[in-house]
Amino acid sequence: MTDSIMSKAATMEIPINSNGDTGTLPEDDSLEQAAQLQWSLDEKVGSSRGTRDLQQVMVSGPNLNETSIVSGGYGGTAEGIIPTSSIKGPAVHYNAEFNKRIPVTGLGSNMHHSSSSSSMAADDATRGVAVEKLETMKKWGLNTYKCTKQMISERFGRGSRTVDLELEAQIEVLRDTKKKYENVLRLARALTNHFYNMVQTQHALGDTFADLSQKSPELRDEFGYNAETQKLLCKNGETLLGAVNFFVSSINTLVNKTMDDTLMTIKMYENARLEFDAYRSDLEELSLGPRDAVAMARIDAAQEQYQVQKDKYEHLRSDVIIKLKFLEENKVKVMHKQLLLFHNAISAYFAGNQQQLEQTLKQFNIKLRPPGADKPSWLEEQ
Repeated sequence: MTDSIMSKAATMEIPINSNGDTGTLPEDDSLEQAAQLQWSLDEKVGSSRGTRDLQQVMVSGPNLNETSIVSGGYGGTAEGIIPTSSIKGPAVHYNAEFNKRIPVTGLGSNMHHSSSSSSMAADDATRGVAVEKLETMKKWGLNTYKCTKQMISERFGRGSRTVDLELEAQIEVLRDTKKKYENVLRLARALTNHFYNMVQTQHALGDTFADLSQKSPELRDEFGYNAETQKLLCKNGETLLGAVNFFVSSINTLVNKTMDDTLMTIKMYENARLEFDAYRSDLEELSLGPRDAVAMARIDAAQEQYQVQKDKYEHLRSDVIIKLKFLEENKVKVMHKQLLLFHNAISAYFAGNQQQLEQTLKQFNIKLRPPGADKPSWLEEQ
């Protein structure tokens, strides 16, 4: 009976007058009775539930599960009312344009959780990289400060340094030897350049003599002899240039590659020595201070760093000793061969011994560039 009255009341229209006030209806008494009956039913349910439903409506709007769908026409009976609470399944959005139902239950929360998780992972990775870079910069700054302090102390005679007299003497000999070999290389290149110009001049002079020999019948023999002589000298000069060029190339490799590689290792060794002395001095200063808990922790950390730098220093010192030994052996072997080549080639050329000059090149496996080849000249390769 109550459902029938409420259904009829829900489907009635309430006219509004021109002033916005509701007009009197012929069924005002029935509406008032229905309202009173509904109020009594709500009172039986309990005030707590009513308060909770009111809060839910105010926060999130009407609940679809507690509403009704009127299927009947105007003034229909209660049999046409279908409570939506009986409909199971996820809530959907109905798109009238595409006639599709789009389920929305759970998607928003999952997508939000996934995006928030990926965002947190990205933030953690960025924070980790930043912390790592900060720690690296901190260690680099501390190490630079210690090494600079040690360098200034050594320069002004206030700090002590680790000295290996025998090794440092060998290093000084190597540096002095490199300077002298660089001077030999510079002079050999100058000799090659001058001699190349002379050979080119002899070649041009021989061509001129040959041309005049054909155009001057009265001096044909004389111009012919000189043309042959200049051509022979030019040929021998090119052979000598091949030997000298090989000499220059070998000295250049020895000075600018082999010696430079050893000197680079020596530079790393000297930097390790400076770091070792810096951490050694730091450990000695801490050992002379107080011995409380904080100081002992700092001493332990300094002792650990000192041991690391000591191992690095000793390893590089061993590398320098080995490289100096092999460099000396390689230098003697290379220079013995190159000096013999230079001597035999120069002697054979200025003695006019063409056969010995060619034999010298064969002895050292030197192949000359054939005339007219498209390869760049030996001067262009310098």
